Amino acid sequence: MKRREFITLLGGAAAAWPRAARAQQAGKVYRIGVLTPFPADVLAPWFNELRQLGFVQGHNLTVDGRGFSSSYEQLPAIAAELVSAEPDAIACAGDEAIRAAQALTQTIPIVATTDDMVGSGLVRSLSHPGGNTTGASLLAAELDGKRQEILIEILPSAHHMAVLVDVRTTAPPRLQEIADGARGRGVELSIHRVESSEQIPAAIDAAVAAGAAALNVLASPLLHGGRQTIIERTNALRLPAMYQWPETAEEGGLLAYGPRFSEFMRQWARLLVKVLRGAKPADLPVEQPTKFELVINLKTAKAIGHEMPAGLVLRADKVIE
Repeated sequence: MKRREFITLLGGAAAAWPRAARAQQAGKVYRIGVLTPFPADVLAPWFNELRQLGFVQGHNLTVDGRGFSSSYEQLPAIAAELVSAEPDAIACAGDEAIRAAQALTQTIPIVATTDDMVGSGLVRSLSHPGGNTTGASLLAAELDGKRQEILIEILPSAHHMAVLVDVRTTAPPRLQEIADGARGRGVELSIHRVESSEQIPAAIDAAVAAGAAALNVLASPLLHGGRQTIIERTNALRLPAMYQWPETAEEGGLLAYGPRFSEFMRQWARLLVKVLRGAKPADLPVEQPTKFELVINLKTAKAIGHEMPAGLVLRADKVIE
C-alpha cells in the first residue's frame, strides 16, 4: 500500500467518520497500545477496519505506537511501558509479544493474533479463552504442512528441500511434524532457523548451499515482515519459495497459500472493537480464518526458470501472468 493511502486511513477527516462511531461512548477517547514486529504501514487494513467501525485515530482513538517494529529483545521493556500507561486494550501480534504482555498484566485486555493460540498455551481453548486474552488464531500447523505438500507437488522429483523458520514462533514438535510429513513423501528437509531479520539472507544462502531445491517460508510475523528480502533473495538464486499469505505472491513471490493477510487483519480489528465496546476477553471466543487462497505468480516462475504444473495452475484461486 502506498504511503499516502496509509496516511489517509489513519487520519480520515471528521466529516468522513462512519456511522458506527455513534455507537461509542460520547466524548470518550479510547486508548490502545500496540506490540508487534510489524511496522505501522503493514497494519493499514487493521487501521482501516477500526475506522470503519467508528474508532478513528486522532479523534476518538489514541494509539500508543512505541511497540511497532519491535524486535524480540525489545518486547519485555516495551510491554512494561505499555502496561504502565494503562490503555483500554493492548493489541499484540506473535507469541513472544503476547507472552510479554501477559507476564505483566492480568487485567488489561489483550487482543492478539498469532499462529496457534491454543497450541502455544496462550489461551485455554478457542471457545473459552479465559483470562484477559482473546484474538484471532491462524491454523498455522495445518497450513505450514499443506504448503509443504504443494511445494512437493511443484517439484515431484526433488528429494531435498528447506524450511525457513522463526525459532520464536514455530515450536520443535510442529517443525518435526512438517519434516516427518515430507519424509513420508521421499523428501528430506534441512532446517534453517532465524530470530532476527538480519539473519534471513544468510539462512537462505545456507539452504541453497545445502542443496535444497525449494524453500518453505513458515508462518511467522518476523518472516512476513522480512518478505521483500526473502522474495529478492530466493528469486535471485532461482529458488522456488512458498509463502503463507496470498498477497506475498502478488508482491513477487512464486506462490502462496492461506487466508488473505488483509482479511485476517480486519478480523483482528473487529475483535478489538468488541473488547473496546465492553466484551470481556475471557468470554470472547478466539476466531480463526475460514477462507484460503492459492495464488501463483507465473511471471516469477518464468523469471526463475521454473515451470508450474498445469494441474496446480488450474486449481489456483488467482494466477498472475
